[in-house]
Amino acid sequence: MIQEKRKMGTRKLARYVRHSAQLAAVLEVSGWPKPGNVHRLKDHPDARYEHFLAGAVALGSAVEDAAVKGAMVGRRKEHISRIGVGNLIKKAVAEISLSHRGGNTHLGICLLFIPLGAAAAKTYVENGDFLLDSLRADVMEIVKSTTRRDVVAVYEAVRKASSPGSMGKLKDNRVPDLYDEEAKTKIVGRGLTLFDVMNDASSYDTVASELVTGMNITFNIGYKELTETFNKTGDINKATVHTFLRILSEVPDTFIARKVGLKKTNDVKKAVKIGKKETSWICEAAKEVLNLGGLSTAAGRTALRRLDSKLQSLGKDYNPGTTADLTAAALMVALLNGLRF
Repeated sequence: MIQEKRKMGTRKLARYVRHSAQLAAVLEVSGWPKPGNVHRLKDHPDARYEHFLAGAVALGSAVEDAAVKGAMVGRRKEHISRIGVGNLIKKAVAEISLSHRGGNTHLGICLLFIPLGAAAAKTYVENGDFLLDSLRADVMEIVKSTTRRDVVAVYEAVRKASSPGSMGKLKDNRVPDLYDEEAKTKIVGRGLTLFDVMNDASSYDTVASELVTGMNITFNIGYKELTETFNKTGDINKATVHTFLRILSEVPDTFIARKVGLKKTNDVKKAVKIGKKETSWICEAAKEVLNLGGLSTAAGRTALRRLDSKLQSLGKDYNPGTTADLTAAALMVALLNGLRF
């Protein structure tokens, strides 16, 4: 596999990165039963399994563009600040929204996959492979090298994919609120980069935290669990579900925390703190499922189905969407590195 990958020119490399991203998104949503999520046997009232499949296909073009830019940076034909991460995220969100009527299915994945796609191509060009440490370092370098234009484009993408009430408010903050009418002026005037914005959000949004830590959870929890489980079982569904559970057991889902906390305050930072406290039982329940063996034992399967039923019964606010995004990113890293099932 490595010998085959080393023969890839820019276009072949970009297609490889694209296909890894698309398949990762398909495998993530197909994993079942991922508790609280849409999966192959469970739709939500406002989003069906097929909507996620459509979005997984639609995000491919923007990821491929990101990989082309990353390869050009690796070949010293383009400056890293000109990758255009923001516009590529905006493009991915726009193309996903045109592909189905199921709403915001892949915003978090777009925020992760675009820098990861660019970093993957850069890493490959410079090293002849998708070395994990280099890949993490390149994600960091790309995010730190973003510009004000990237931030403006990401703000536009997030506004397109979400509604004002769902995101909460940022108050008395150097980083402007998403729906501040003067957000663009403030971003430009303050010279904010995407790293600045994500670093500010990292305390209440795990996807943001990933982008300023070199995707710490994706690599050190998600990828580790995914590869270990797959190597033991040879079962990609078990590996996907156990990765989801491992992340959920160790990292409170900030999508759920925000939704729950916003019922008590519209200050998003305070809301997530409240939500994390009120939903800590979810992490404990996921840990218990794993302790019982997860999908590998009858007791684990029973506990998993029970957790899925409980979260589904509580409604869409109890959908661990951030955990799903991180699981998808771990899958993409594994697929880049030759995972086949």
